[in-house]
Amino acid sequence: MNNKILFVDMDATLLNDDKTVSARNKEAIQKMLGAGHYIALATGRSVESGRVVARELGLTRPGCYMVAFNGAVLYDCAADRALLKRSIPIDVVEGIFDRAAKAGIYAQTYNSTDVITRRHTKELDYYLKRSGMAYKISPNVLDMLKEEPQKVLLIDLKDKKRLLKFQNDHLRWEQGKCNSFFSCRQYLEYCPINTSKGTCVEYLRNMLNMPMESTIAVGDEQNDISMLEAAHMGIAMKNGIQELKNAADYVTEQDNNHDAIAEVIEKFIL
Repeated sequence: MNNKILFVDMDATLLNDDKTVSARNKEAIQKMLGAGHYIALATGRSVESGRVVARELGLTRPGCYMVAFNGAVLYDCAADRALLKRSIPIDVVEGIFDRAAKAGIYAQTYNSTDVITRRHTKELDYYLKRSGMAYKISPNVLDMLKEEPQKVLLIDLKDKKRLLKFQNDHLRWEQGKCNSFFSCRQYLEYCPINTSKGTCVEYLRNMLNMPMESTIAVGDEQNDISMLEAAHMGIAMKNGIQELKNAADYVTEQDNNHDAIAEVIEKFIL
């Protein structure tokens, strides 16, 4: 049997808008795993947040992985340990926070279990409601970090143009330091240099000694483009952005609220 591995984005892809997974999607995933195939949840979320979803889906058996922090961490869900971990240097983290503060934009980073930020804002509340994470606040976020973090997230709930301007204004500064992209219109993500969901597709495929033809990736946003390009079959969600659809080999007939992942599994894996 030609085993395949499905890299699947979480928010607005595997998850419905209410952040749940449909019964049909759950059934298709279990059927796929039972047939000997592999799955890797691929998310911009932290390991802690992604692990909650993995456990709810029963993805704790061999063959279940997670790409967290947009590729900064590759996690073995069965062994409950990181296989790969990349980070942003502390001085770069501090630089992003200082530049965001000057621009009047909210920023946060992470330790192993918590969101770390300088102040409590509506942006923090928005994020916590969707992630279920705990948080810590300090005027100096570096005091809350015991090691270099995997990501810094900038949030603007009203105007993506402000985030776009910030990104464009700092493109020269970020060169050689970190990597920036959008995971949705409200979130501008800064991750380790030369790191993306796509780098984890190649890393995990090589680790499992699987051919390129075994890889399938599905997502909906800009941060999923590298993953679709790295996989043999790149699939865009019906509800995905046009830029992603332009890079895809296939666009789902259904959206994230109507069992699109079951559609992908039934059509391309089972």
